[in-house]
Amino acid sequence: MESGSGGGRRLRKTESAEMRWVVPGGACEEDEIESSDDGGADTPAAASGSRGGGGSDDDDDGYEEDEMLRQRLVRTGPRADSFDVEALDVPGVYRHQEFTMGRSIVLTLQTLGVVFGDVGTSPLYTFDVMFNKYPITAKEDVLGALSLVIYTLILIPFLKYTLIVLWGNDDGEGGTFALYSLICRNAKASLLPNQLPSDTRISSFNLKVPSVELERSLKIKERLETSSMLKKLLLMLVLFGTSMAIADGVVTPAMSVMSAVNGLKVGISSVNEGEVVMITVAFLIVLFSLQRFGTSKVGLAVGPALFIWFCCLAGIGIYNIRIYGSQVLHAFNPLYIYYYFERNPTKAWMSLGGCLLCATGSEAMFADLCYFSVRSVQLTFVFLVLPCLLLGYLGQAAFLMENLTQSQQVFFLSIPSQAFWPVVFIATLAALIASRAMATAIFSTIKQATALGCFPRLKIIHTSRKFMGQIYIPVMNWFLLVSCLAFVTVFGSINEIGNAYGIAELGVMMMTTVLVTIIMLLIWQVNIIVVLCFLTLFLGLELFFFSSVLGSAADGSWVLLVFAAVLYLVMFIWNYGIKLKYETEVKQKLSMDLLMQLGCNLGTVRAPGIGLLYNELVRGVPAIFGHFLTTLPAMHSMIIFVCIKWVPVPVVPQNERFLFRRVCPKNYHMFRCIARYGYKDVRKENPQAFEQLLIESLEKFIRREAQERSLESDHNDDTDSEEEIASSSSRVLVGSNGSIYSLGVPLAESAGAVNSALGSSASFDGSLDEAMDGRRSLDNELSFIHKAKESGVVYLLGHGDIRARKESFFLKKLVINYFYAFLRKNCRRGIATLSIPHTMLMQVAMQYMV
Repeated sequence: MESGSGGGRRLRKTESAEMRWVVPGGACEEDEIESSDDGGADTPAAASGSRGGGGSDDDDDGYEEDEMLRQRLVRTGPRADSFDVEALDVPGVYRHQEFTMGRSIVLTLQTLGVVFGDVGTSPLYTFDVMFNKYPITAKEDVLGALSLVIYTLILIPFLKYTLIVLWGNDDGEGGTFALYSLICRNAKASLLPNQLPSDTRISSFNLKVPSVELERSLKIKERLETSSMLKKLLLMLVLFGTSMAIADGVVTPAMSVMSAVNGLKVGISSVNEGEVVMITVAFLIVLFSLQRFGTSKVGLAVGPALFIWFCCLAGIGIYNIRIYGSQVLHAFNPLYIYYYFERNPTKAWMSLGGCLLCATGSEAMFADLCYFSVRSVQLTFVFLVLPCLLLGYLGQAAFLMENLTQSQQVFFLSIPSQAFWPVVFIATLAALIASRAMATAIFSTIKQATALGCFPRLKIIHTSRKFMGQIYIPVMNWFLLVSCLAFVTVFGSINEIGNAYGIAELGVMMMTTVLVTIIMLLIWQVNIIVVLCFLTLFLGLELFFFSSVLGSAADGSWVLLVFAAVLYLVMFIWNYGIKLKYETEVKQKLSMDLLMQLGCNLGTVRAPGIGLLYNELVRGVPAIFGHFLTTLPAMHSMIIFVCIKWVPVPVVPQNERFLFRRVCPKNYHMFRCIARYGYKDVRKENPQAFEQLLIESLEKFIRREAQERSLESDHNDDTDSEEEIASSSSRVLVGSNGSIYSLGVPLAESAGAVNSALGSSASFDGSLDEAMDGRRSLDNELSFIHKAKESGVVYLLGHGDIRARKESFFLKKLVINYFYAFLRKNCRRGIATLSIPHTMLMQVAMQYMV
């Protein structure tokens, strides 16, 4: 997350308004984690973003709509979730890194091992699949096929992905869902109703002056925001692309490893197809078992091996060109593609599916971007990967022109005899590395889909403290392994798998082209002529390739389409259920008026003790609390609504774990607590230690609340409600270090203006009686907390579920009551599962009818 300023305002030091409740913490204990010295995100968004804690949602939306209208044609600073802003003040945020020469070399090796394994092993099977159905009859066929491969490599991996698509990342995240997230943040295109107007300003809009592109962008934005049909269509395209990407992650290992093991048939004539399948299965089991060691460890270990592989490709290519002649260099003339289709249109069209395999792995370059920087991926591809691939294909074509009948296992046949077995070993190792390329991409995609509510929650393990994007998903890893083994045993041939491979790859490529086109129009505001050229060239080219691979779908590739369709339904059903559940919870949350009518006793008996009610709502009182009130004979004298919030840092120090707000007036003794966890934190604290830390943080919150009130002349009376606290915090901010800032100071004003603003807000009636009353009120509340703590703490867990109404359509009942219920029952729960003794645990289930 980057800090910035915008909208004509700036603070000398800005924090989220809720940061004032964070207990000051020391430096991080881990030496390898770089501490942040900025003190917070330098953006006025923090102030307005913090309004979410109080008042109604409509008030927040109206406030932000007014702000957006005033700044519509001005480039604004990045907006962010208030808790993500606060995360920047937690030691451990790794925002800026300085790379030395040694670090750059290590990063290059990791990039080779993680990103380019798939595209790097394509020479193993591209010509084999291209010439599988039709034999080579003349040298001109080889030149035409080679020219087709060369320009496919230049157009798709190089021009489209390396030079254009990589820049469509979402704060370093790549893949289909990264593009979708970028569009949703700029146009409210998400179907989930949890999007705020401020979210549309997260990405950088260059809207400094009106222009034709700006007007077009605003029209597209308005159209997307007002059309429910376009939102659904966009989501369907994204889910289709994601399902194809997961299918691609299944086919990639099968294709890469089996094509490498096929080299044994060239070196040992007695090896048959069945033995190749058995060896492939063994390799795949070992490969996926090692996936849990993480991208950094595995990437650095296999990076040098893949570097040797690319050197082998270039070396063998140069050797074959020198031995068999340089006539293959004529293939750089694109006219040979025309001659190729002119001689035999059907044969050339059927070979397109095999030709596309030279570009496999292009999507992995983008999807794996969260592991590395755009520049490192671009430089590695342009100066190492692409030249080596071109030399490798040129060498194979030179061999084929002199050996027209040997069109299968072309790569292995073209290897010099004295280097055959070493190259076979390196090729097998490279194929195993390539199998990881799409697996790591799938992990990133699943993580993004889960965050956007489009995939069931799974356990995610972060394998690096330095790079937050490096993750491992155990369930997905084993699912990919089982599916991959099924494909290997069912198909048993790289020619059949190759066709399915092309279908999966093209499905993802086409969705990426459509989404990048929308981003060009909506966000980048590129000239319409350039956008039309991009869409026409790449979508037309991909549809041409897709027509070829679909022509062979009856050979067995339909199995992959069925597999992708099942994945699509899983994601669509989950998103549909999540949307209904969220809408229902928001509609049924308890109103503040109802709580005020019930009185401070909440219409029941308040027994001594503290109740920690876990819920998923950051704002508002969940409906499950009403269920507790009607179910239990008494309620605790103090209620704390605990919400688990993940922040993008490796570890959150224990003394900075909690953020608090007050719910209702003081005599209700109700609070909201946001428990922050980093992605490396394990939520298994000892209950006693957890309670003690929470109570200590609550006491410090109350003291700081009293301190702030004493400084505000306009709010000397008790400002107890949640809405009033948020309103006051939008003007004066108390930092974690005790510093006080005004949130209403214009950008052009000097530091003296800040002091002036604070001086005016700090003028209050300093009567001794009033000060004593405030002190007495503080002491009484702290004493009340201690007594409640001594009486005991009980954990209240509410489990909400949804069921379709009786009058609903049959299809809705089937989807919600069976399919979604099954997914929800078997996914990972969003609420923390602490090791709590049963005597301290109380659970209530609640069912929402939708």
